[in-house]
Amino acid sequence: MEQRVSLITLVVDDLAASRRFYADGLGWVPEVDVAGEVLMIRLGERLLLSLWDRAHAEAEIGPVTGGGTPPVTLAHNVREPAEVDAVLTLARAAGARAEAASWREWGGYSGYFADPDGFRWEVAVNPSPLGESLLP
Repeated sequence: MEQRVSLITLVVDDLAASRRFYADGLGWVPEVDVAGEVLMIRLGERLLLSLWDRAHAEAEIGPVTGGGTPPVTLAHNVREPAEVDAVLTLARAAGARAEAASWREWGGYSGYFADPDGFRWEVAVNPSPLGESLLP
């Protein structure tokens, strides 16, 4: 098996709300948009974010647990602290719950926002060589 990820799928309760948040609010461009079923957004050359309606997901994969903070975070790395603040401001304007960014003990600057289903996104400047390797 090759070492790669092709899709990140998040099961969502209200696909229309997720579309408003990601497409209308954050300005991300859907590549696949099937009303009431799935919204797919290209994140990289060979990577899609798939937002899958809960009923359709459960019909295929079985019951999905819910409640509380989902045990996963996604990250969006940027080059400068001002970019972190700008992304958090955009996320708030799109309806996200977002915390103020701060300097972290690991040497970076980051903050988090939650999408309509509570999935947490970290927005970060990571000054390490690994962090630099994640930027376009």
